[in-house]
Amino acid sequence: MTGILIVNLGTPDAPTRAAVYRYLKQFLLDPRVIDINPIARNLLVRGIIAPFRSGKSALAYQELWTDNGSPLKFYGERLVAQVQQILGSDYQVELGMRYQNPSIESAIDRLMQAKVDCIKVFSLFPQYASATVGSVHEEVMRVLSKKQIIPAVDFISSYATWPAMIDMYVQNARQFDISSYDHILFSYHGLPQRQLIKGDAFNHCLKNADCCQTLTPTNQFCYSAQCYATTRAIAEKLDLKPEQYTVCFQSRLGRDPWTQPYTVKTIETLAREKGAKQLLVFCPAFTADCLETTIEIGSEYKEDFEKWGGDHLDLVPSLNDSPEWAQAIALFLKN
Repeated sequence: MTGILIVNLGTPDAPTRAAVYRYLKQFLLDPRVIDINPIARNLLVRGIIAPFRSGKSALAYQELWTDNGSPLKFYGERLVAQVQQILGSDYQVELGMRYQNPSIESAIDRLMQAKVDCIKVFSLFPQYASATVGSVHEEVMRVLSKKQIIPAVDFISSYATWPAMIDMYVQNARQFDISSYDHILFSYHGLPQRQLIKGDAFNHCLKNADCCQTLTPTNQFCYSAQCYATTRAIAEKLDLKPEQYTVCFQSRLGRDPWTQPYTVKTIETLAREKGAKQLLVFCPAFTADCLETTIEIGSEYKEDFEKWGGDHLDLVPSLNDSPEWAQAIALFLKN
């Protein structure tokens, strides 16, 4: 039997301050997420970020929460159930969250109890970043390193231009009248620039303004370059011209420079300086709608856009638990 471990970032167990505090603490204490001196990281997270941010974040999660709980979790559960049904009894499919529940460790334990002879690890992050996919892979290796028997493990690192995924984002976008928008944004989760530089073994990163524009063997694992590759693939399918869209990055934390341009600054410039009235936003780093898409883009940035003079901002839905997405994953993992 083949084991399939499908992984997403994670979510608080409840939209309460205590649950959000536990989630933020585990998430931000990960050295791949905040990659600074361990003592400074602990002081920053335990003493400042988690205590002060948990209350505000809990309010956002309360706005996001549904009768089914956290969207990230129930989309994941429904997706896994569909993939299991498609693959059948020769496969055991489990959901794991990098932070909180269900944990990667508990998912691996269930796979081992099912007597799988190998495990395929599929993270729901299309673009590779050390803070996401890298952290998932490290956690899988940490859990398995404690076991006497370690099965064969196959890690899928990225699929930034996977045609099946691109086609589904294009299909979701075609729910809207593309020609009616003044501009289209492709907004990805941001990363500190230092993390991009740390992942560069060829002295290429941020050496010029176009270093991420083309995906090559030199920058093939660069998060920013993969984001641009995803954007180009979607834009080509929609026949978008370069001047019709912008790649930008959201969710900045702290004062250090992050991947740029920043989404919020881009939206402000489009509204205030260029007179944009209608915006359409893709979030192709998130295969499931979550706090960063539904609340940050769909509510907070939309409110900012309208405050700065825009009329309307629409968010292209993520892939979530669509049957087409489940079918694509199943076929990908079966090969």
